[in-house]
Amino acid sequence: MTYRSPSPYAPPRRPRRPSLPVLGPRRPAPSRPPRRTRLTRRGRLALLLGALLTVAVTVSVPLLLGHDEPAVEQPRGLLVPEGWRTGQVYTAVDRALGLPQGTARKTATAPGTALPLPAEAGGNPEGYLFPATYPVLTATSPEGLLRFMVDTAGKRFGTARVAEGARAHGLSVYQTVIAASIVQAEADNPEDMAKVARVVHNRLARGMALQMDSTLNYALGRNTVDTTYEDTRSTSPYNTYERKGLPPTPIGNPGDQALDAVIRPADGDWLYFVTVAPGDTRFTADYEAHRANVAEFNANRSAATQ
Repeated sequence: MTYRSPSPYAPPRRPRRPSLPVLGPRRPAPSRPPRRTRLTRRGRLALLLGALLTVAVTVSVPLLLGHDEPAVEQPRGLLVPEGWRTGQVYTAVDRALGLPQGTARKTATAPGTALPLPAEAGGNPEGYLFPATYPVLTATSPEGLLRFMVDTAGKRFGTARVAEGARAHGLSVYQTVIAASIVQAEADNPEDMAKVARVVHNRLARGMALQMDSTLNYALGRNTVDTTYEDTRSTSPYNTYERKGLPPTPIGNPGDQALDAVIRPADGDWLYFVTVAPGDTRFTADYEAHRANVAEFNANRSAATQ
């Protein structure tokens, strides 16, 4: 047990008086008038606050229990992750609003909707359904929700910083969004995005085909790392194995990190990259080194399927 020294603020103890022997009958002690209890200043303040609290509770309880005020609906959150394609966003919107499947797609492409897209988009909202968490209420309409997504993308992509970054690389803002959608799909993790963006810029500057699996997957409506020779012979404008330059539209809806990577790519001379294993993406400017990395990737894939 810890010894505690007497508190300097404790009242001093009165010494006990020794008891005397009783010599005869005691006389009753004279009665004293009862002492009046006096409240200290702090006590009076506590009493006053208690009274005020009682009045406040008495007044507020009827207000909380009143039946005349309508209940306020709490919004639900609709999450649109980075990289989702428009088809995935449409499905999520229909589900969140409790609408038949295909309603959001029909709304987005209806002539009367006229989403605030750039002219280069040609009415296609791919790339401009900005990834974020959106509040959804019972009264939310698919057109209003899609329009809000596009408005959000317009604000994010329409800054002077993005415009200046696009011009620095000889691109329009819309082309920058296209490149960002490729970076979003190709990068194994956010730390690799700036390097992937540098590969895109380097290949465009040299007039090389991008040869990105992500664009081919978009054309074929799938998501896989297994690309065959027959796949690369596709006549789709999204086949960047055969066609040089950027695809005609974004291939998904990129987030802020992917866009920042395109306007501020990492420094490097890389022309090739491959993710050999999760968290291990190899970047190189040497084709033979790249072939060796691809062979290692294929070996890892074969071992995983056995």
